[in-house]
Amino acid sequence: MAVATVPLEPVESTVPPEHKEQTVYHVKPGSGGTLIEVHGFNLFYSSKQALFDIDMDIEQGLVTALIGPSGCGKSTLLRSLNRMNDLIDGLKTTGRIAIEGTDIYAPNIDVIGLRKRMGMVFQKPNPFPMTIAENVTYPLKVDGIHDRTVLAETTQRALKGAALWEEVKDRLKDNALGLSGGQQQRLCIARAIAADPDVLLMDEPCSALDPIATAKIEELIYQLRGHYTIIIVTHNMQQAARVSDNTAFMYLGKLIEYGETTTIFTNPMVAKTEDYVTGRFG
Repeated sequence: MAVATVPLEPVESTVPPEHKEQTVYHVKPGSGGTLIEVHGFNLFYSSKQALFDIDMDIEQGLVTALIGPSGCGKSTLLRSLNRMNDLIDGLKTTGRIAIEGTDIYAPNIDVIGLRKRMGMVFQKPNPFPMTIAENVTYPLKVDGIHDRTVLAETTQRALKGAALWEEVKDRLKDNALGLSGGQQQRLCIARAIAADPDVLLMDEPCSALDPIATAKIEELIYQLRGHYTIIIVTHNMQQAARVSDNTAFMYLGKLIEYGETTTIFTNPMVAKTEDYVTGRFG
């Protein structure tokens, strides 16, 4: 069912002079083509501007990392892609974000339908206080799907996709809160992919995990690459270098440089990018 939305009031961009330099952009188009286009996107929290003229194309089937110091706008941009920021009072935007050519901020957009296309994984694991199987199938039941065969097949498919099936296949009726932190996060990924979204949005998915659990999540991201378009926010430079195809460096709400990950980390074209990835600030 389409959800009526109120058109966002246009706001004149107030980009200060230090933000007006052009983003250095050297991403090569992927074989899958562009899935998400962000053009001239600005975001305001009331009178405070948080994102400044963001321009980037996100390639289908690849992993894109958003890096930058705290408060630079990474999570704000990520949450703009599924319009989670709409829940914040005083939010205003200008510019355009389009998925397969459809402007997601158009007045007639089905926001619930949009969010179904984008699985979301948060910083801390957030399993529901119900069984492991019920966690996975929750999105389907919300959509009114109660066929036991479909639910069972989805549970197995999603848990296998999240590399968790072998660990929990005999515990599906156990409470999900009894899993370890790393298992809980993989369960949340299983829940996110159960409805077969186009995009996985990951906001610091390993920040609350130990190194062993982090390694498993990184391996999982690598395995999911190609099946989903993945966008990950991370403070961990090594993690971004390991798991992503393209990397976007953000600073003070602006996209400074966007390119292939190997280039960003070995031969960046902007001095500020080099300073950040080499640890001179952050």
